[in-house]
Amino acid sequence: MYNEHISLQKDSPAWIFFVKLSFAVSIFVTSAGIFFLPLDWWYKGFLGMGLYFCVSSAISLSKTLRDEHEAGKLIKKVSTAEAERVLLSEIKREK
Repeated sequence: MYNEHISLQKDSPAWIFFVKLSFAVSIFVTSAGIFFLPLDWWYKGFLGMGLYFCVSSAISLSKTLRDEHEAGKLIKKVSTAEAERVLLSEIKREK
């Protein structure tokens, strides 16, 4: 019967820490840069909202792309299982 080896790509704890830290540092430094700009508060508010919307849309985009990729893997797995079932039934019928 069809045996598929499932390989899980697991990130190391160091990589996960690095990604989270770099995200936090980039948000903090950009926010501090906006805060210390020599501008009126409404300019800073506008830039802060722009930063927030860019970050939230990037997170939404990455989640959507991941979900789309996972759905494609599932569809491929189901179609492979269906093709295997058809082939096995043909082999059994010929015997």
